[in-house]
Amino acid sequence: MRTLLYLTLGLSAGCAAAGVRQATPAPAPAATSAAASQAAAESMSVDRAQYPSTYRRHPNPPVLIRNATIMTATGQEIRNGSILFKDGRIVAVGEKVDAPADAAVVDGAGKYVTPGLIDTHSHLGVYAAPGTDAESDGNEATNPVTAEVWAEHSFWPQDPQIPLAIAGGITTIQALPGSANLIGGRSAILKLVPARTVQEMKFPGARYGLKMACGENPKRVYGRRGGPATRMGNMAGYRSAFTQAETYRRRWDTWRKDHKGDPPERNLRLETLAEVLRGNMYVQNHCYRADEMAQMIDLAHEFGFKIRSFHHAVESYKIADLLAKEGTSVSVWADWWGFKEEAMDGIQQNAALNQHAGGRPLIHSDSPSGIQRLNQEAAKAMYAGVRAGIPITRDQALRWITVNPAWTLGLDSIVGTLEPGKMADVVVWSGDPFSIYSKAVQVYNDGWLVYDRADAAHQPRTDFELGRAPAPGSDR
Repeated sequence: MRTLLYLTLGLSAGCAAAGVRQATPAPAPAATSAAASQAAAESMSVDRAQYPSTYRRHPNPPVLIRNATIMTATGQEIRNGSILFKDGRIVAVGEKVDAPADAAVVDGAGKYVTPGLIDTHSHLGVYAAPGTDAESDGNEATNPVTAEVWAEHSFWPQDPQIPLAIAGGITTIQALPGSANLIGGRSAILKLVPARTVQEMKFPGARYGLKMACGENPKRVYGRRGGPATRMGNMAGYRSAFTQAETYRRRWDTWRKDHKGDPPERNLRLETLAEVLRGNMYVQNHCYRADEMAQMIDLAHEFGFKIRSFHHAVESYKIADLLAKEGTSVSVWADWWGFKEEAMDGIQQNAALNQHAGGRPLIHSDSPSGIQRLNQEAAKAMYAGVRAGIPITRDQALRWITVNPAWTLGLDSIVGTLEPGKMADVVVWSGDPFSIYSKAVQVYNDGWLVYDRADAAHQPRTDFELGRAPAPGSDR
C-alpha cells in the first residue's frame, strides 16, 4: 500500500507538467527516496494499510477425485462423479472429468466429497487451549462498548485446537470476540491453515464482522459495575454508541470530500461503528430471544444498517417469517438449550423451521469440540426437522454448513459450493457426511492438501504440541 501511495504521488506530479512537450529526466534515486520518505511522513495512519492479509496460496499439483459421490451444495448430488481442481480453483465437476497428465488422482470409491465446512462462530485462537487465564483473550470486559478491539489482535495461531478443527473438515472460520459486551469488537475471517501469524491466515478481501450481544450476558457482566443492568439499558447503550458514530462518520465523510482544514481526530471505537453505518462491516449479533431479535432489527432500521446474522438465535423459529423477510441469517445450534433463562425455549427443529419459512439458517459451533463435528450437528438438525414432518433435503442441510455461512461472511461468490471457478476448498469423507461413522479423510484448502488422515506428513500440529501429544493420526 505504501508503494502504491508513492507511485500515485509520483504520477500526480508528472501529470501536472503534461502540457510541457519536453522530456523530463527521471529523478535521481536519492531524490526519489527522499520524496517517498517525505510522503510517508506526511501521510496519516488511517490512510495506510491496517493489518493487511499476508495469506498466500500453498502450491499443490492438480487433483482429480473420481468415483465419489459429489455433494455440490447447489442442489445436485452426483453419484460416481468426479471433481478436478488446479491452481487453487475448481476446474470441472461432473460424471466424467478428464485429468491433466500432472494431476494427482484420488480414488473416491465409496467416499463423499463436499465443499469445505465454514464455522461463522468460533473462538479458536482467542480462547485457546489449554484454557488457562493466560489464553483467555476473547472478552475485553472493561466497557460495555469496545468496538475498537479486533479479535485478530488476540488470536494465537499456535492454538492446538486448530489442527483438530482442520481434521473435522473446517476450511474457514469467523473468530469472534466474546459476548460480555454490548459491542464486543471486530471479528477475523480466517483460512484454517497452519501459520505462524494471524495475518497469514486472514481471508483476502473478506469484510470484518462486528460482534454485538443482547440479553443476559451484558446485564450480568455490567449490572453491578455501572450498567447496563436491564434490557432497556442495553438498548440505550447501542443507541448512544451509534448516535456518536453517526456524527463521527459525517465529519470524516465531509473532510474526505473537500479536505478543508485539519482531518478529524481518529477515534478507534467510532471508526469501527462508522464502517458499519457505511455498510462496509457485517453485524454478527449474539441474541437468543425472539422479542430481542425484533428489537435489534428496529435498532438497525433506526440507524440504517443491516444485521447479517443473529447468532445462537434459540427462539428464531418464533419469528422465522420476520427474519426471512429481513434477509438476516440465523447461526444456530442443532440442540443446545436450557443452560440459562434466555435459552429455555430452544427446540431441535429451529433450523428446519427457519428453512421452511424461507430463511437462511446455518449451523455454528461456538465450541472447540463442536467445530470438529459440524457435519454431525447439521445431520442432527436435519433429522429433527424430518421427524417433525418438515421436508428438509440433504442439499439444504449441507448448505447449513457451507454456502449459507459463506453468505453470512460475504464470501458465497468465492467459497461454499463445488462449482467451476470457486476456490478449491474441498473435503473427502470416508462415507456419508451425515453419518456419525464418517470422518474427513482429506481436506483441501485453496487446492492445498492440508490434511490427510492416511498420511502423517499431512496431519499438522502446532509447535505447542511438540513433545506433548501422541504421534500424528493416532488421536483423531
